[in-house]
Amino acid sequence: MTKRPMNQTSRQRGSIHTLLSRPSPFGNESGSLPVGEFPPNVDSSGTYNREGLTQKILVVGAGGLGCEILKDLGMLQIVREVTVIDLDTIDVTNLNRQFLFRQKDVGSSKAVTAASFINARCPWMKVTPYHGKIQDKDSEFYKQFSVVISGLDNIEARRWLNGMMSSLVQFDEDGDPVPETIIPLIDGGTEGFSGQSRVILPRITSCFECSLDTFAPSKAVPLCTIAETPRIPEHCIAWAFILQWPKVFEKKLDADSPDDMKWVFETAAKRANQFGIEGVTYMLTLGVVKNIIPAVASTNAIVSAACVNEALKVLTFCSQSLNTYMMYIGSESINSYTFIMEQKENCPVCTTHTHKLTLSGSTTLNELLQQLIEGEYRLQAPSITSSSKTLYMRKPVALEAATRANLDKPLKDLITSGEELVVTDQVFPDTSLGLVVTFV
Repeated sequence: MTKRPMNQTSRQRGSIHTLLSRPSPFGNESGSLPVGEFPPNVDSSGTYNREGLTQKILVVGAGGLGCEILKDLGMLQIVREVTVIDLDTIDVTNLNRQFLFRQKDVGSSKAVTAASFINARCPWMKVTPYHGKIQDKDSEFYKQFSVVISGLDNIEARRWLNGMMSSLVQFDEDGDPVPETIIPLIDGGTEGFSGQSRVILPRITSCFECSLDTFAPSKAVPLCTIAETPRIPEHCIAWAFILQWPKVFEKKLDADSPDDMKWVFETAAKRANQFGIEGVTYMLTLGVVKNIIPAVASTNAIVSAACVNEALKVLTFCSQSLNTYMMYIGSESINSYTFIMEQKENCPVCTTHTHKLTLSGSTTLNELLQQLIEGEYRLQAPSITSSSKTLYMRKPVALEAATRANLDKPLKDLITSGEELVVTDQVFPDTSLGLVVTFV
């Protein structure tokens, strides 16, 4: 039986152009998280305007998720301008799942290499790469994008990006967010055969910080355990890069250097063999040293497709946006789960509440800072000021030295009960935490 040749009309049927040129009974405005009204994109002749999307898209991360996200954006064939930013260089272990890279690319910038590959394959989409930290870019850089798709592999970087996007939101005279300043953040994450995609409308929906309690805090291991009685592979790896590296090398360990990581792996493997511990692998070494979340290629493909799907929705309003969380658990079934992640009432990022603590007046300033680090806020390196003076500031060096003596002083000698303090930290870019401490 001879197949009938596919004509131009049948080739177009079912394409993204068809979707965007026809009215939809399920437009974004009819969903539970409405972002905008869907107008079919047609020109004067009544056909779809094929010039494509004019909005700029930022992809954060060019690793397992990032490669898939860039590919998916290219395959839409209507995206015209994308920027990708990533700090890492390509390691040989990336080649089994980060398919935009080849053996010859090992040691090269992930962002630059990924952009070059996509630009060659998808000439209709221009990808501009940046090799460096996301923290090196200021708010003006992030303001230029209409949507940000995050494919980051560690929690702290995701917290920083979430804080940056929230800080960009401006408010009107009534205290309501100005819609034009809200840049949707599509956050994707994977861990083994599990993954999630979520839609974050800064200051409107829950943000990444709201769900921080769902991630187990990293547990510090006492140095005595690492040095004397290792019990698990992670202890051997920590011993290698925390205790042994400074003894052998004068330079700082470069977690992105294959040579440095090979040394750590081999040293940890010898340590594990001495204590009869199994499980030290090169991949685990990377995970422990870089504190990254492991990834599986199939999970990356599913989650990145979900992220790009949501990005398309918020850019075109063609369908109902996810409200607000999709979870995929591949080890259980092919089905995914969706639910609304509620906004945390006292979230330090997306709410404007002043936070309250009740402490003894004899509590030292250092103990307060440690509580902010180890407690629910999980800050990293907080600095703190009162309405009248600087209590402790970590930078610059001269100011840190001048305020260091306050660390051992009781709070009652530094502030009055009920006084509002301002806490800054690197997880809160361009913003701060309002804190009222009341003495018991």
